[in-house]
Amino acid sequence: MITIIPEAPENVAAFNATGEVTREDFERLVIPRVKEKVDQFGELNYLLYLDTDLDKFTIGAWLEDALLGLKNLTKWNRTAIVTDNEGVQNFTNIFSVVMPGEFKSFPKENLYNALYWCKNGDEVEV
Repeated sequence: MITIIPEAPENVAAFNATGEVTREDFERLVIPRVKEKVDQFGELNYLLYLDTDLDKFTIGAWLEDALLGLKNLTKWNRTAIVTDNEGVQNFTNIFSVVMPGEFKSFPKENLYNALYWCKNGDEVEV
């Protein structure tokens, strides 16, 4: 299931993924929210907090996620993936080299820093 992270900054489409994530989650919530943010701000700042294993994403969810990326390819600005999964962190950092915009991974304990980075493009001084 995907839910909106309510404390996200206005210019960030932020989502929490828990349990099984389906195509319907993307169609019902993610895609309309992303469209709203792109229409409002002209760019996409996106955060996904992964509170589930990647094998919990159905094939339909993966396809919708891929289509979301292709439809908004030129609008991607900053994308944060928040997870403690090292493989996903490494993939995100490698992916950032080939995609437009900035992609960055954050450990779960740094959710608020990730939200700040998505909004502003820099991190909170620790």
